Amino acid sequence: MATLKIRPRPHEITESFLQELDKHLADIVEGRRQDMFEIRDFAAILHIHPTHLTNTVKQITGRTPCDFFEDRILERAKNLLAGTDLPINEVATLLTYDPSNFTKFFKRFSGQTPKQYREEVRATPARRVLTI
Repeated sequence: MATLKIRPRPHEITESFLQELDKHLADIVEGRRQDMFEIRDFAAILHIHPTHLTNTVKQITGRTPCDFFEDRILERAKNLLAGTDLPINEVATLLTYDPSNFTKFFKRFSGQTPKQYREEVRATPARRVLTI
């Protein structure tokens, strides 16, 4: 007989938020959505108040939903910059940023501009894994 795993509601809310966040960012990058959600949009999907979402995620993780949002956007931006030849302004637009605001966002959270990041990643030879 399969065991039913019951998660406390705060954990369920946190996990659901992170799943919805990843789904939304995939929709943005793949062009299925053109508008970036806000925390209140995720709260509406989860049928809870935005303050409850924020407090619950912070209680469980020690970080705010915005922290996760910024980290995941930066991760997507880095993947696009490293893995595609899209111009930086197109990466910005794809992620629903004005190009100048994207550069400020990227530099604030990564310590370098998108151009510097792309140049650094491309100058670093790919690590090869040897199998024995």
